[in-house]
Amino acid sequence: MKGLKLRIDSIFNSSESRDEKLQKICQLLRNEIPHYDWVGFYFNNGEKPELKLGPYSGAPTDHVIIPFGKGICGQVAVTDKTFVVPDVMVEDNYLSCSIQTKSEIVVPIFKDCENIGQIDIDSHQIDPFTENDVELLKYVCEKVSKFY
Repeated sequence: MKGLKLRIDSIFNSSESRDEKLQKICQLLRNEIPHYDWVGFYFNNGEKPELKLGPYSGAPTDHVIIPFGKGICGQVAVTDKTFVVPDVMVEDNYLSCSIQTKSEIVVPIFKDCENIGQIDIDSHQIDPFTENDVELLKYVCEKVSKFY
């Protein structure tokens, strides 16, 4: 994991634009972690109570806008808590992005104690996420908050 964090730091320290950095982070995580099948960022959409899709890596999604409270991402937007869903089929408030998605993890991004967005990971495996995933994604979110 240390090597992956160094690569993440390298991307964040590059002179590229914010969205280029986020896109590269999505691609890196998806390519390097076998159970990450879709990786994307959602950010608060101005003053509207909704999230807007930012850079991502994986299959296209219809969920470009997600109202606060809807789906796992929408729940994280209102609870400010990391949400790990080991099996999406047992989650009542799940918004299906792909029939192949079996589990999901969403970690909020905080800037000045305010939830400004999140990183969302979908997996085609049931229950693959561990504390290592939570730690890594919190690390990424902390880095994102410094330049957003």
